[in-house]
Amino acid sequence: MVENIFPVGEALGQSEAFLDFQDRLAKVAPVDRPVLLIGERGTGKELAASRLHYLSKRWDGPFVTLNCSTLSASLIEAELFGHEKGAFTGAEKQRAGRFEAADGGTLFLDEIGTIPVSVQEKILRVVEYGSFERVGGSDPVEVDVRIVGATNADLSDMADRNEFKRDLLDRLSFEVLFLPPLRCRKEDIMLLAEHFAARMAFELGYDSIPGFSKKAVADLERYPWKGNVRELKNVVERAVYQSDENPIDQITFNPFVSPYPFEALSAEPKPAPEKESDVSVKIAEPADLNLPFKESIQRHEIRLLQSALERAKFNQRNAAVLLGLTYDQFRGLLKKHKNRA
Repeated sequence: MVENIFPVGEALGQSEAFLDFQDRLAKVAPVDRPVLLIGERGTGKELAASRLHYLSKRWDGPFVTLNCSTLSASLIEAELFGHEKGAFTGAEKQRAGRFEAADGGTLFLDEIGTIPVSVQEKILRVVEYGSFERVGGSDPVEVDVRIVGATNADLSDMADRNEFKRDLLDRLSFEVLFLPPLRCRKEDIMLLAEHFAARMAFELGYDSIPGFSKKAVADLERYPWKGNVRELKNVVERAVYQSDENPIDQITFNPFVSPYPFEALSAEPKPAPEKESDVSVKIAEPADLNLPFKESIQRHEIRLLQSALERAKFNQRNAAVLLGLTYDQFRGLLKKHKNRA
C-alpha cells in the first residue's frame, strides 16, 4: 500500500515519554539508514514509520507498507521481490514486488519478526548491495530503498535462537526506537480521549462535542490499556455513540459482558413459577456445611445476583440499586461469577 498523505491521527501527546520518543524519531529521520520500531500492539508503529518517512529526505518518494504476519512463507518472498512470468502456477505475467514499488522511498515491514529466515537472507542482500532477483528470475534488479521494520518481539533473543539472522538484525538496527505504551503516558490519555470524542461526534453529526465526567476521567486514567492507543480510540468512540448524556459518565471497557442472568445462557427452559396456592410454607434452603466456606459464599452471591436481576427485569443498574451496590461493584460481581452458574 502506498501512502502519499502524512496522517496526524493518533500522534498526539504532551507526556515526557511521548515527547522524548518524537525527538528521537525526528533526529534519526533525515539519516538515510534502517530503523527498527519496537512497541506493543496499538502503540502506533505504522504511524511512527510514516512520520519517519515524511521527515526524511525521501518524503516525496513512495511510502510502501507490508504486514509480514498476514502472508505465508511461500507468498512473502514473491510479495517482497516480485516474480517472473511462469515462476509458479498462476504467475501469468511478470509482477513487481514491494521493494520495486518502494524504490526511491521507504519500505515499512510490520511484524518483521515473522519473516522466514530464508527470505531474511534475500533482504540482507538488498540492504548490503541494493539489488535482488525476482522469484523465478536471474537478472538483478537494483533499488534504492530505506527499510523501517516494526515488531513487538525480542529480535535479539530470536537471533540467539537462530530464528532471526543476526547479520540482518545488525544491519537493520542502526537505530532502535521503543514506542512508549499508553500506561506510561498518563498525561496523554485525556488529550487523546477528547480528540477521539471530537472526531466521533463529528462523524455522527452531533451539534456539540461531549465531555467526560470526573468519574469517567478517573476510569479512563486508571484503566491499564493493554491495547494502548488503538484500544482507547475504540472505547471512546463507543462511549460517544452509546451515551445520551453530556458529559459522558459511564465507560464500557469490555463490551463482551452479557447483560443477562447466568441461567439465560442455558438452552434449558426455566420451570414455570409456582402459584401461591400450591405452596403452604416456604422453607429457606439450608446451608450445605459440607462445602468450603468460600464456595458457600460464592453460591450465595450468585443467588443474590440472579434474584436481583430477575426482580429488576434484567436491568443491571436497577439490580445494583436493589442490592445496595454501585453499578461498577455489580458489574464486578457479574464478571467474577460469569463462569460459575
